[in-house]
Amino acid sequence: MTEPSRDGVTVAPTADVDDRAVIGTGTRVWHLAQIREQATLGRDCNIGRGAYVGPGVTLGDNCKLQNHALVYEPARLGNGVFVGPAAVLTNDEYPRAITPDGRLKTGADWTAVGVTIGEGAAIGARAVCVAPVTVGRWALVGSGAVVTKDVPDFALVVGVPARRVGWVGRAGRPLTPKGDNIWVCPETGAEYHEAAGKLIES
Repeated sequence: MTEPSRDGVTVAPTADVDDRAVIGTGTRVWHLAQIREQATLGRDCNIGRGAYVGPGVTLGDNCKLQNHALVYEPARLGNGVFVGPAAVLTNDEYPRAITPDGRLKTGADWTAVGVTIGEGAAIGARAVCVAPVTVGRWALVGSGAVVTKDVPDFALVVGVPARRVGWVGRAGRPLTPKGDNIWVCPETGAEYHEAAGKLIES
């Protein structure tokens, strides 16, 4: 049975949380998840079954990593980021198991590069973000997409490679055009203004 510790952190008995990780109050780490050394998780995060958080990764407050999400170092996630089931944030631009002379690579043989995810953004199930891309604030990456280029704030991207097919608001719903480069959220009524390929809140 999983019970909160004295500092308000809940860790399942089968989870592996390094003693050098920093876990914010109210955060829950579920079965078989692994949190590596020097990782920093904010308050009230939810780390799903089998999820992985690499050394030195930073998560803001209120983040959700769904089951088997893989967040490799040195990724940086803002507040309120959602990473869907089995999504992957990579960290190696030129992956190889061995060096050109056939020796097994070690940490000294490559430089990790991280994915950056802005506040409120969501990464769909089984999507892959190829480092060092940045996914902007409140953007939405569709399930199964492969992100190889930076994603603007509020963009909706899908496909392989991912491309923008629309805009979304803070509620995650696709925005509808109102005219004069104004977009409206069908759920909240909030308006956004498009200019030069970017969307800003009105």
